[in-house]
Amino acid sequence: MSEQVDASTARTSPGLEWATERGMGALAEKMGLSWVEFSVDRCVATMPVEGNTQPVGLMHGGAYVVLGESLGSMAANLHAGPGRLAVGVDINATHTRSATSGVVTGVCTPIHLGRSVTVHEIAVSDDQGRRCSTIRITNMIKDLPNA
Repeated sequence: MSEQVDASTARTSPGLEWATERGMGALAEKMGLSWVEFSVDRCVATMPVEGNTQPVGLMHGGAYVVLGESLGSMAANLHAGPGRLAVGVDINATHTRSATSGVVTGVCTPIHLGRSVTVHEIAVSDDQGRRCSTIRITNMIKDLPNA
C-alpha cells in the first residue's frame, strides 16, 4: 500500500534545500511538480492531475514517468555527490490505476546505491493513497570532466 504524505508537516532538510536550489528542470516545473521531502533514503514530490491528462481526462502515463524520472534522477544525483553526475540509462513503468483529479504523490526509495549505478523505485499514488503507477529507474554515475 502507498504512503500518504502531508506536505504541511514536511521538514526542511539539507537534501530538500539542495533539490530546491538545484531546481527540477523546465519540464517538471511546467507539469507542476513540487518537492515535499528529499534525502538519499527517501524523496517525495507531488504533481497536479489537472493539466497532465489524456484527452479523456485520465492522468497521462507519460506524466507519471516524468514524476518518477524527476525523483529518481535527482535522488541519484544527490547520492553521486559533488563532481559527479547521474544520468538515466533505463526506466520502466507499470500503470495500475488512473487518477482523474487532485494531486498524485511520488515516493522514491533506493533499491541499489552503488558507486557507478543506482536503482530507484517510485510509487505514485492518488489522493486516496491508491497506487497508480510503479516506476523503476536506473542511473549511471560518472565523474564530471575537469573544466
